[in-house]
Amino acid sequence: MRSRQYGPDLTPPWKKQAPAPEVPAERDLVVEEAASGFCGAVVRCEKTAEGFTVTLEDRFGKHRVFPLVPRGFLLEGRTVTLVRPTGPAPARAPGRTASGSVAVPGARARVARESRIYVEGRHDAELVERVWGDDLRIEGVVVEYLEGVDDLPAIVADFAPGPGRRLGVLVDHLLPGTKEHRIAARVTGPHVLVVGHPYIDVWQAVKPSSVGIPAWPAVPRGEDFKLGTCRRLGWPEDTPAAWKRILSKVDSYKDLEPELLGRVEELIDFVTPPGQE
Repeated sequence: MRSRQYGPDLTPPWKKQAPAPEVPAERDLVVEEAASGFCGAVVRCEKTAEGFTVTLEDRFGKHRVFPLVPRGFLLEGRTVTLVRPTGPAPARAPGRTASGSVAVPGARARVARESRIYVEGRHDAELVERVWGDDLRIEGVVVEYLEGVDDLPAIVADFAPGPGRRLGVLVDHLLPGTKEHRIAARVTGPHVLVVGHPYIDVWQAVKPSSVGIPAWPAVPRGEDFKLGTCRRLGWPEDTPAAWKRILSKVDSYKDLEPELLGRVEELIDFVTPPGQE
């Protein structure tokens, strides 16, 4: 009888792991390194003295280099083996602005239009700039803040809106029956659009998960909203510091509530109609 020939691997077949699918490490492919949990986009793949490596860049611009080892990465939650890409690198996909628009590399700011967008306060203006700043510069739209809406009728009259000179206004807590709603109704017209979100303050338009809190606390009417929020979150009662902390957590439109996103996009469209220069 002939004896059986055994290979060096004596692992029973039913205990062997199935090989992970091989995925080319193409530029901009987003993966997670299995051992460290580092998640980022592929920047480059190269040969080193220790073997082939891949460089990943996370959302904050930090780079880390990892060896190309079997089953070393996760792609959309599935274990994969990254391999060197073959052929010329594909053209890089267009970048995106913080608002999600396609970025225009090298674009210069447009000369400001006569049309404007007004928001209630400095925090509103800084949040709009944080997310839509690139878009607004390309469109030539200036954002100014009002420090409240009580004087909005006089401000609108002084602005003198008309064809080619539109005014869009973003108002906090714009709900039926409120003072803000009554004022908005007085000034809205063919060349003036007033929209708003339901939040008491624009702070609440930032998603709690982005700030790292379970929810925005309820602050009783009559109590200063910002200071009351700081007290209930255990933050120092320092409004500028609290806002700096909140704003630092906003990287893109994904960190904002849809009730604000839709209204700002609506205002930008209103003050930049087709054919208006």
